[in-house]
Amino acid sequence: MNNKSRLHIPHPTARPGEKPDFSYLDLSPAGHADKPAVDVRTRDIEHLSRGLVRVLDDDHEAKGPWNPNFDAGQLQTGLRWMLLNRIFDERMWKIQRQGRISFYMQATGEEAVSIAQGMALRPGDMCFPSYRNQGLFMYRGVKLVDMMCQCLSNTRDMCQGRQLPIMYHSKSGNVFSISGNLGTQYPHAVGWAMAAAIKGEDHIAVSWVGDGSTAEADFHHALTFAAVYQAPVILNVVNNQWAISTFQGTAGGERRSFAARGLGLGMPGIRVDGNDLLAVYDVTSWAADRARNGGGPTLIELVTYRGGPHSTSDDPAKYRPKDEWASFPLGDPIERLKQHMIALGNWSDAKHEGLIDELETQVTAAWKEAQQHGTMTEGPRLDPATMFDDVYADKPHNLELQQRRMLEIEGGE
Repeated sequence: MNNKSRLHIPHPTARPGEKPDFSYLDLSPAGHADKPAVDVRTRDIEHLSRGLVRVLDDDHEAKGPWNPNFDAGQLQTGLRWMLLNRIFDERMWKIQRQGRISFYMQATGEEAVSIAQGMALRPGDMCFPSYRNQGLFMYRGVKLVDMMCQCLSNTRDMCQGRQLPIMYHSKSGNVFSISGNLGTQYPHAVGWAMAAAIKGEDHIAVSWVGDGSTAEADFHHALTFAAVYQAPVILNVVNNQWAISTFQGTAGGERRSFAARGLGLGMPGIRVDGNDLLAVYDVTSWAADRARNGGGPTLIELVTYRGGPHSTSDDPAKYRPKDEWASFPLGDPIERLKQHMIALGNWSDAKHEGLIDELETQVTAAWKEAQQHGTMTEGPRLDPATMFDDVYADKPHNLELQQRRMLEIEGGE
């Protein structure tokens, strides 16, 4: 008998050239999951971290207790914002390929996450996003032209050239600045939520990370603080199956769901179909109500798929089947909602094409305006002297000297 231990190396179920295989996904029928009261004990809903909350079935019919029963206007609102997110992404991807911006990341296939959750939150709730939450910024009032200018690092850049493209922020929209150090937003969200509770507010905090970031220490620190202090926070894990080229099993997805990560701390976890806008909305609303009523944090795993490359610096053909997204069993969130609306009789292919034309015109107009404030290849340019501003409340002497020296050199030229 061989008693030697063997090291397990997680491997994806399919590689380039192979047939996509999503048999590892534990899927539940639409409408199957029960919807408990918001004051339920964590121990009584552990099953929600193993199953999958779904509302839209394969025939695009809404089923079960998690159906929010949206009217036609609410459905059209969700569809409009998801479509705007995708059209904006497609334009910015092309712009990067033209050399007009240096970098970009799309949210293709994940639009329902930002839009559904944005619809479920209140304006006073504070959001701590990841880098595929651009739809959240749009929904919370950030203008397309301002997002484009940030990517261009031009004279209207909200970050004044100090952030990587796509790392937006919005004080008025209560959306914290995106960080390139993955996972740092989780402790920030928990700390903000703790402060809100101390002040007696009913605002909550919400944060997002990808499946790969659950292996970061910040993720576990945040869960511990949130659970111990019962912080009013929603912590989302967007499980899009890939952390750049690393399969989700490398972060522990093979053993238990990411939604189950908080159970040992007494934190409820819910696993939801991340490509079902209705299900995402209702689960988020449930978690928000729980937090506002003193029930503490909820960990939500949104099962979705990253339809495009990780970023403009990535080639997914090197590590996954080329047609994998087309085989993803939970489909495309935009197409699913569209077909649901058509089945209800309040939408049509013609209306859909008209909306696409309208939004493409809107994005084109924003790009024309953004270019007037400068691109990587065309002026006007951001004033280099601004690099010394907004770092300290009182500028230290050494920075004053450096700024003066730079101006002298420029004047000499």
